[in-house]
Amino acid sequence: MRAQSAPARSKNAHRPVAVPANDPAMLLARARNAAYAEASRGNLGGGLGVLYDALQDEPMSHDLLSDMAALLLAAGKLEHAAGYAQRALQARSLHGPSLYTLAFALSGLGQVDRAIGVLTELQSGAGRDSLQAEAPELIPVAMIELERLHRSRSA
Repeated sequence: MRAQSAPARSKNAHRPVAVPANDPAMLLARARNAAYAEASRGNLGGGLGVLYDALQDEPMSHDLLSDMAALLLAAGKLEHAAGYAQRALQARSLHGPSLYTLAFALSGLGQVDRAIGVLTELQSGAGRDSLQAEAPELIPVAMIELERLHRSRSA
């Protein structure tokens, strides 16, 4: 067999791979993207609807549960946000963004001790590593909230 030239190898290396339209990972990515597109246009309800529909097909999808929790938090639906975040954490414990969402939902619900406990998971270890990998800009926000909650509890 004859060796390919570098330009031919390079050309072959960049060929797109066909992904079936009904590929579960592709459908999941499309649903998540559509939900965030709706939310970015100010239509949180539309985004929540897209995620809800996708969850009917994939009820244990950690990504969908976590995204649903985040959009519910943004919509001010704190009890529902906490519930979805807890379900996401059952599927993937110590997931930083889910811990973040749960902590802020609990804080908003006045469950200060529980919120402090969850935020403490984001100070170090796997929870922090996960948040650092997916949303590093949220770490200082979480640490400010943890400090605020500690001060409010001792006041």
